[in-house]
Amino acid sequence: MPVDYLEELATYWRTGYDWRAHEAELNAFPQYTTTIDGQRIHFLHVRSPEPDALPLLVTHGWPSTFVELARIIGPLTDPRAHDADPATAFHVVAPSAPGFGFSEPPRTTGWSIPRLARMWAALMRRLGYQGYGVQSNDYDPYTPPELAKIDRDRAIGVYLNGGLGVPFGDDVAELTEADQAEYGAIQELMDQGTFIHLAVNSSRPQTFSYGWHDSPVAQLAWLAEKYKDFSVVELPEDAVDRDQMLTSVTLFWLTGTSGSSTWPYYEGTVEGGAGGLALQGRSTVPTGVYSGGIRRIAERDHHIVHWPETVPDASASVSADG
Repeated sequence: MPVDYLEELATYWRTGYDWRAHEAELNAFPQYTTTIDGQRIHFLHVRSPEPDALPLLVTHGWPSTFVELARIIGPLTDPRAHDADPATAFHVVAPSAPGFGFSEPPRTTGWSIPRLARMWAALMRRLGYQGYGVQSNDYDPYTPPELAKIDRDRAIGVYLNGGLGVPFGDDVAELTEADQAEYGAIQELMDQGTFIHLAVNSSRPQTFSYGWHDSPVAQLAWLAEKYKDFSVVELPEDAVDRDQMLTSVTLFWLTGTSGSSTWPYYEGTVEGGAGGLALQGRSTVPTGVYSGGIRRIAERDHHIVHWPETVPDASASVSADG
């Protein structure tokens, strides 16, 4: 993180960024808390004016928050107002994952992917939805398929921003010549340190969290660097609006959840094959992927109905949450 850039960004955060204005924007959404599996969970629930809208559970990954989901809620719930087909309307449910923002940190260990999936299934049942889609991203490409298995009578489709088809363990030795080029691109990102957070968050989160909680600049540097790395751009704001990024950073700071947001990594619920989270049995729910690894690997455990024919250009990436 270059010192000149960080100094300028921190100065803007302190003197130019208007938290109250963005707080008011967030407060315009209907927000609730509920207790599921002993955890207090925060969520947005925005119903569409279209009576036939499809319920949609939209979740976030790390280092994101529900803030990044806020900008898509209008087009999703009211496409008519955004010059789009009203038949594409959704009722949106956007929860904060345990330990992020206004959802309390996990009280115990044992927060596996199936447990998180059961939590989201319980939330959708509590809201009375009989059929719904689910979208997720980043560290969480495994929860939606697991959710679809657990709630197979209600979950009707899955869409993922990425994460499926990344080879682990024995997969690497079985890659075809055609697969090697795609795997090489993944390895290049690893070699550049793009995914260093996997090592930090999964092995030493408490040590680093002292700095994140003690210094707003330490937290800002860590999170801004991840926005830059995950977006493959020169500066974070080349991919995501600066104020939007700072609103997420502010939310982490005000709620003191930088450390607790690392729980999925520390508990090993992130890396599919490496963390032992491969699906037990193949998911049959229709699954679409925006940006994936190797389709052949993804199709072993998932019913893929959409896959990018070409890898999206790096300049088209907008954030860890797509």
